[in-house]
This record gives sequence, C-alpha cells and structure tokens, in this order.
Amino acid sequence: MPTRFVFRFIPFCATLVVAAAGIALGQWQTHRAEEKLALQQRMQARGSAAPLNGLPLDASDAEFRPIRLRGHYLAQWTLYLENRPYNGAVGFHVLTLFQPEGSAQAVVVARGWAPRDAADRTRVPQVPPPSGMTEVEGILRKDAGHVMQLGTADAPRPQAILQNLDLSALAAASGLSIAPLVIEQSGAAGDTLVRDWPAPSLGIDRHRGYAVQWYALAAMALLFFIVTGFKRGRHDKA
Repeated sequence: MPTRFVFRFIPFCATLVVAAAGIALGQWQTHRAEEKLALQQRMQARGSAAPLNGLPLDASDAEFRPIRLRGHYLAQWTLYLENRPYNGAVGFHVLTLFQPEGSAQAVVVARGWAPRDAADRTRVPQVPPPSGMTEVEGILRKDAGHVMQLGTADAPRPQAILQNLDLSALAAASGLSIAPLVIEQSGAAGDTLVRDWPAPSLGIDRHRGYAVQWYALAAMALLFFIVTGFKRGRHDKA
C-alpha cells in the first residue's frame, strides 16, 4: 500500500500551539542573551575607564566604573552581611560607611569577606577600618548583592548582622545622605579581609542553551506531526 499523508485538524492545531510557543520562548531567550552580552560589553568598557575621583551624579551610568576617593570611614556604621560563603567557608561581607572629602553624601564601602565564628554565630569579625583621612579604591556596584531574605528584615544599626542591605533604610537609620551605590574595595588595605569579589553572573550561555532547547521543541513538534501523519496514512484505504 503506498504511503500518503493524512491531514488531521486537531493535531495540526496542537502542533501550531507548541511550535509557536517554542519559537516565541526561544526568541525571548535569544533576546535576553543579547541583552546580557551588551551588558558584558558595557562592563568591560566601564571597567577599563579611568577611575572616578568623586561620587557620580548619575548612578545609573556609573556601575562597574573604577573609583578612587579620599575621605574617612564612619567606623561606628560597620555592618555585616551574613550567608556570604567564600571557597566553601561561611562568612560575612563587611561593610562600612565612608565619608568622601568635600562630599555631602556618604557611600557604603564593601571592604571584604571575613569568616564567621562557628562557635558563636552572634560574634562579628573585629576588623576596624583605617582611622583618619585615607584613600579607598574599588569598583562601583548598584548594591551589595542579595540573598534570600528569611523573615522580616531588621533595621540597620551600628554593628548589625543583616541578610541584605537596604540603602534607603540605612540612610534613615543613620540620618545621613547616602549615595545609591556601593564600592567593592580592591587592592591591599593592611587588614585580613579577603577582596576576591565574585564576578556578576550574567548567564549568557545559559540563555543561549535555553533558546536552543525551545527551538528544538518547536522543530520536534512539527516533525512529530508530519511523521505520525504519514504513519497513519499507511493504514487508510485509497
């Protein structure tokens, strides 16, 4: 019996829905990969620029720019972000407010990572910042990073252990005007803090991989409809 294709309306409609969904989702993932690639290129361009010598007026265009400031630390406003592991060890990111010379705004400096005391989880690392006029250099970031928040966030207070940093809440608690940016400190500072900051995870390859999977789903739906249509045709009488 000759093989022929039998068109079936309902399977055809289902195939169109699956194929359209696969193509749409594949295009969305491709678009996300292109956005992340453009962000990566901006990061590289900004990272290679000359360091800023003052807090930027436009925070939206300043992330990933290097910066170098003179000023003094407000040591009482040191905070500890918990659940920040490093090389498998549990620890904190140590943050301290910094008042740049000649600026009306303070800025949070992420000074580095320190291990947590396994015997006493309420004990914080005693790594005081330099006193007096000093210089800070690092990379500007829009925030200090986020982890899953368990329960209600505590209000910032001197020497507090927090899960995440809310800059507006810190400004309200300290009574200071605080820049909407964080400096990830780089270089040696004569202390024991680790300044090996994790690179931003853009996930470009992940988005591309998801796009391939969605396009493959669309192609498989079309192929399945065609193949099953021919198989059905073998059993139909001419």
